[in-house]
Amino acid sequence: MNWDDVRMFLAVARTGQILSASRRLGINHATLGRRITALEAAMQAQLLIRRTTGCELTPEGHALYASAERMEAEMLAMQAVTGPRDAAIAGTVRIGAPDGLGVSVLAPRLGDLTMRHPQLKLQLVPVPRSFSLSQREADIAITIERPEQGRLMSAKLTDYTLGLYASRDYLNRQGRPQAVEDLRAHARIGYVEDLIFSPSLNFTGEVMRDWDAGFEISSAIGQVEAVRAGAGIAILHDYIARDDHELERILPEISIRRSYWTTYHESLRDLPRIRTVIAFLQEIVAAGSAGFRA
Repeated sequence: MNWDDVRMFLAVARTGQILSASRRLGINHATLGRRITALEAAMQAQLLIRRTTGCELTPEGHALYASAERMEAEMLAMQAVTGPRDAAIAGTVRIGAPDGLGVSVLAPRLGDLTMRHPQLKLQLVPVPRSFSLSQREADIAITIERPEQGRLMSAKLTDYTLGLYASRDYLNRQGRPQAVEDLRAHARIGYVEDLIFSPSLNFTGEVMRDWDAGFEISSAIGQVEAVRAGAGIAILHDYIARDDHELERILPEISIRRSYWTTYHESLRDLPRIRTVIAFLQEIVAAGSAGFRA
């Protein structure tokens, strides 16, 4: 069995499409298709059911996928052990993060890490969604819940807090709520409910029953901008909103606490570039400059 063919099979299995896998691998999709066909011939088994909408693993494909992941993990571990101890930190690391953290905290700071390690390439994907580490959508995912399933390595990065905010202009026009019940007379901003990708984001119930936002935005950064523009009151991350001179914290006794976790596939745990990025994320938190808690 040719490991290079197995590596290509893994890419197809993870993306579910030959075209997407070929782009990730940097080869022509027709070439990739031929390599998969050659692998199937060598194994004398059909591994993929190819459809116009994508590829589906056969039972034999699922069996190979499990074995191939173990092979990949062993090879990565061997590379980490046998590589030169003083080798430069190099290679690509893709970080998936919630947009609030990714845009406001990581984007301004990760450049320092690439300056320390010029051969390290970072890809930051700050979007309001979850990431599949098993399908290699990200090498490191920052999540707001600790994953309970899969061959994953997780550690708490930091706790953070959220509170109620409105713009000064809005408060001058509409008045300042003095109690939670007063919020019912105000315009409220929240997440698009059917697009909430984690139960931890459904925190309006911790403030009041039936938040019933008149303006729903699926992005934390988008909510900040809407509040700044005077569209209403929202529950915002303190580390984003607290130092914004356009915004004011209202009902300060209300504080919601959540946590960020760093998570990556266990097959990557011995790679120096992964350990380096994880350590830098912890360094950001330890420095305290982001001010995660109110």
